Amino acid sequence: MTPRERYEAVLSGRRPDLVPRIPILMQFAAEYIGSNYGEFAADHRVLVEANLRCAEDFGLDQVSTISDPYRETSGFGAEIRYHRDGVPECVRPPFADLSPGDPFTTRIAVPDPLTATRMRDRVEAVRLFRQRAGSQYSILGWVEGPAALAADLRGMSEFLVDLLEEPAWAGDLMDLCTETSIRFARAQIEAGADTIGVGDAVCSQISGPVHAETIWPRQLRLMRAIKEAGARVRLHICGPTRHLWSKLKDLPLDILDCDHVVDMEAARSIFPSSVVLAGNLDPVSVLRFGGSGQVRDTVLRCQRASGARFMVCAGCEVPSGTPLVNLRTLCAPIVPMEPPS
Repeated sequence: MTPRERYEAVLSGRRPDLVPRIPILMQFAAEYIGSNYGEFAADHRVLVEANLRCAEDFGLDQVSTISDPYRETSGFGAEIRYHRDGVPECVRPPFADLSPGDPFTTRIAVPDPLTATRMRDRVEAVRLFRQRAGSQYSILGWVEGPAALAADLRGMSEFLVDLLEEPAWAGDLMDLCTETSIRFARAQIEAGADTIGVGDAVCSQISGPVHAETIWPRQLRLMRAIKEAGARVRLHICGPTRHLWSKLKDLPLDILDCDHVVDMEAARSIFPSSVVLAGNLDPVSVLRFGGSGQVRDTVLRCQRASGARFMVCAGCEVPSGTPLVNLRTLCAPIVPMEPPS
């Protein structure tokens, strides 16, 4: 099987030749090719070269366009400052000075992903992946989820206060964010992405009832639009998420990323059998600082907990400085479990 065929087999409920490997690589990948995080985030050509080299050398089944959370934020006019060895910085949230209650959404246009510089750069990454690798690998596009993008645009503290004190207004903001992410996702799908990752990390810091009432409906609309456009959906929420599972399980997910604090056996018991669980090695204590034997044992534990619908991934990004032997061990061939009859 090709990497893409292997990936699609698991998503379709069939048995692949090997368990797919879909770790998220950013700073590690940039440094692996002699570049740096700033160049990786600023130039799609560096991002593509780094992902493809790692896919070839370590045996990955998916290449990714993820670099940082500020592609859409930049489309709304935010200044983004690049750092050689760190995540790009949003100098000031573009909606930080808005007054809650102001009907601003009627005056702000959704940015065009084909003209907004950093959004277009991600679309170009998808196109270049398709040009260079064809259908060899799964290509993961990426968008910010409704809550994550709202927090990036408004400022984290301001958005969390808005959710509690001005929920209708926060909902209007998330509606604007949802439309932005839908448009961005469609552009990436049209360029050749077969899967769209949705990053909504702030949700782990929000209560279940608030998430259910204000955020979940927007997540549902975004994911339905991605599916209608012909792509798979991969949800990534850093941190503990168990308090959200009663609603997350009803989203049209294909893949759920599980951070290292998540109990994968419990997740498997809650989420539909059609949802693939990906994870959930501790990126720091196990992958960065653990031994290769610990990496291997943890991967196998994750597989046993997840069953046949499982893909290999760390709980989050593979850290800079991870020993090459540990990433090779993470991506070493594993015999898949039999799908349930």
